[in-house]
Amino acid sequence: MSRDSSSAAALGAAGLQALMGSALPVGLALLDRELRFVAINAMLAESNGLGVDAHLGRTVREIFPLAADAVEPLLLGVLETGEARRDMRVAAEVPSLPGEASDWDASYLPVVGPDGEVIGVLVQALNLSLERQHRRLKEEGERLLRGVLDSLFVFVGLFSTEGVLLDVNKAPLEAAGITLDQVQGLPLWDTFWWADSPDRHDWLRETVRRVAGGETIRRDVEVRMAGDSPMAIDFMLTPLRDEQGQITRLVGSAIDISARLSSERALRDSDDRYRRVFEGSTLGKALVDSEGTILLVNERLSLMFGYTVQEMVGMPVHRLVPQRQREAHVGLVDDYLVAPKRRFMAERQELFALRQDGSEFPVEIALNPLREGDGRQVLATISDVTERRAAQIAIERALREKTVLLNEIHHRVKNNLQIISSLLNLQSRNAEPGVQLALRDSQSRVRSMALMHQLLYERADFSALELGPYLQRLGSLLRETYLGEGTAVRLQVELPAQGLRIDLQRAIPCGLLVTELVTNAIKHAFPSGRSGVIEVTLRLDASGEASVDVHDDGVGMQLATPERGRNTGLGFQLLPMLAEQCQGRLEQVPSATGTHFRLHLNLSQGDKDAAIA
Repeated sequence: MSRDSSSAAALGAAGLQALMGSALPVGLALLDRELRFVAINAMLAESNGLGVDAHLGRTVREIFPLAADAVEPLLLGVLETGEARRDMRVAAEVPSLPGEASDWDASYLPVVGPDGEVIGVLVQALNLSLERQHRRLKEEGERLLRGVLDSLFVFVGLFSTEGVLLDVNKAPLEAAGITLDQVQGLPLWDTFWWADSPDRHDWLRETVRRVAGGETIRRDVEVRMAGDSPMAIDFMLTPLRDEQGQITRLVGSAIDISARLSSERALRDSDDRYRRVFEGSTLGKALVDSEGTILLVNERLSLMFGYTVQEMVGMPVHRLVPQRQREAHVGLVDDYLVAPKRRFMAERQELFALRQDGSEFPVEIALNPLREGDGRQVLATISDVTERRAAQIAIERALREKTVLLNEIHHRVKNNLQIISSLLNLQSRNAEPGVQLALRDSQSRVRSMALMHQLLYERADFSALELGPYLQRLGSLLRETYLGEGTAVRLQVELPAQGLRIDLQRAIPCGLLVTELVTNAIKHAFPSGRSGVIEVTLRLDASGEASVDVHDDGVGMQLATPERGRNTGLGFQLLPMLAEQCQGRLEQVPSATGTHFRLHLNLSQGDKDAAIA
């Protein structure tokens, strides 16, 4: 073996021994006499900004071209003199901090071979600039972490493995109204939050012991906060391990669950109320899923159908439908569940349900769709309407009987009035002319009242009359009574066929009033056989008030509203009284020709008064 190869081997062995035996927390490297890297530890390689393998076999100048002029003289001096250079401050640029001169604290120690010759240099170096940078980054990271922790609403604390509080974020301190100095360094069970709960101290000690052994413990507990107010928290204690997996710290965390517990209590109370309402309802109730399966029923429904509650839960709802309707019911349920909406009772045709014993009974069903998770459910409210249906049938039968009775009464009243009219007609044949005229007027009034009963009998509506057709028929009667062939006076009636209804209490006085106005016009407006026209009109104005107008183009009369008790004919004395009974207002309208009377009627007010009466 040559001297050079043996020297290299000796150098390598000595270098490795020196590197492995060094416990200094500094970077270490071994250089040969050509200043090539023979060995380097990871710390120095990282400080240089290159890997360990990237150094081996390369010279200092190759690794640090910009720092070689400053470093090489020092290294060569050690090789030549064999004297160490310790605690040297060297400024050199390295790849780990490009563009700036790093501040190094370095020591260069000679490595001596077996023959006493200096065969290399052991470098001990610490990149102070990189260390300062690492320290700044660490401090910045710690500040950032502290800022993040202090901004959290979660309670976070760091404990020793014995349970001593080392640090805690702001949230639990602010919630308790204390400072870090008041709790730092205290065992967990002696801190403000737990100090007044001695019953939990043993549990906390046991929890710390178990977590220090590797477990994670989580539990809902109650702690003390500001003003000695209690707070429910979700508390968790977990171990914190280092890179070697050793437990070095314990991390405690907690969140305020008071609102959640309150919501859970409210939900339980709501669920309890719902169940009490559900179970205590006098109507049958069932909860049905989207497949038509009964999920829940109340006792009232089970009694209604003759099953037990347990028998009905899980039953297809179609089993409660009569067989003849079951197939159609399946389709209706499927269609409803595609677009369910709230449906009240009695919105559809009559339905029937099937009891366990096979009997059917009428029901009304209300549906209320609910959403549960990703599926749909329907709350069905079912009412047995057997008794109500029987009562309704009885009421309808009684109503038909009453209708027949009222119809018969109006028919008989109409016949009796016609008999009275006929008697008046017979009596007038042998009477003096003046008496004949009076009897004819009375006959006209009787026929006016009989006409109303005739219309009620024909229309089978006993609540109100259409005023238009009533006055139209009344006009025909007045023509037959007063305007025979050869008469020069014409009666024209312009009335709507429908839309203006008048209640029975006001229909008769209204008809009598029109009768009096028309007969007065026939008798007095056209003396000496004069020709003329009498117009009767009915209109509805914008305010909803109806007006009945009687207007002739005769000789006219003095403009004055007739007053009760005035010394005039009977018909004219009746006008104010009839207008009052109509709940209307009669006025004489100024007219260029003849006489014009107008009766104002509030037909809607009459309907209300009739309803109240």
